[in-house]
Amino acid sequence: MEYTVSLVKLHIDERISALRTDALERGIPVADDETLQFLLLTLQLAKPTRILEIGTAVGLSSIAMLQACPTAKLTTIELEEERFMEAKNRFAEFGVIDRVTSYLGDAGEILSMMDGTFDFVFLDGPKAQYEKYLFDLKRLMCDGAVLFADDVLLYGWVSGEEPTPQKRHSIVDKIRSYLQTVTNDPELLTSVLNVGDGVALSVYKKTHKQTENER
Repeated sequence: MEYTVSLVKLHIDERISALRTDALERGIPVADDETLQFLLLTLQLAKPTRILEIGTAVGLSSIAMLQACPTAKLTTIELEEERFMEAKNRFAEFGVIDRVTSYLGDAGEILSMMDGTFDFVFLDGPKAQYEKYLFDLKRLMCDGAVLFADDVLLYGWVSGEEPTPQKRHSIVDKIRSYLQTVTNDPELLTSVLNVGDGVALSVYKKTHKQTENER
């Protein structure tokens, strides 16, 4: 019996699909179809109410996540002002701006000043900073929260399937360090999946040390 592998069909607003094509043509990084489909599937299973996104770009993945989770609120961080402003306009256009808190600036600095609790994190910002963000991400995640880190195989360079260009060794080493950290962290249950350009999916389970009174 023969099986045919079908192409990914995104179940998203047609307007978002058209805007994603436009963004790619302008050289703006957006999650590829396979990754976005898997992200939306993960959201359907996790059913989060508070989502944290690192790397807004122009807000298209943000809107897709909010449409998939109609009761959720989103906090999102973007470094580049032009993309930040375009994203805010998109949030207003799609009627979700009241459910979004947007920050402009360096995610590492902003995360260190944030409080609150999130049950889902979409990590899609500067790849070399993933491990740097992890301390604050864990501080901000509730027990059972999902951490979805995108682009962790980076064109096959991280896995060794493709040779790493000389200028990319530093970023590849940092992503490998992130993967080693999350896979060895006793508070994170992590799988690295060959979806899109690589996804590290982690579930945060806080460890509870027994006190003398609890023994």
